[in-house]
Amino acid sequence: MIFLQFVVAAAAFLMFDAVWLKSMSGFYRRHLTELMAPKPDFRYAAAFYLIYIAGIVFFALQPALQAGSWPSALGYGAALGFFGYATYDLTNAATLKSWPAVVVVVDLAWGTVLTGLITLVTWLVFA
Repeated sequence: MIFLQFVVAAAAFLMFDAVWLKSMSGFYRRHLTELMAPKPDFRYAAAFYLIYIAGIVFFALQPALQAGSWPSALGYGAALGFFGYATYDLTNAATLKSWPAVVVVVDLAWGTVLTGLITLVTWLVFA
């Protein structure tokens, strides 16, 4: 069952994140010009997606299914998204020459909303 939950969460995550990345590519290019590679390294992207989606399933979806309520799914997912994306963005802001505060805010908001939404969607499929 966990494998199927992972597949559902992964499909939803990839779909929503692809739309976000495509629609926001100009924003990221404008603010991170010198830091961005000409094209993504899909090996690292795949590793991120596998690890992060497993985190959604184990640390947000499973507790939400045990709680048996959609607000739990949304809340656990949003919390995980906030903590995960905060780790990435705040570490970058602390260690890179130029990581704009606007990127921190926008990325944190996206990670929070995205992870909450994916957890909720997956919860709805399996509840």
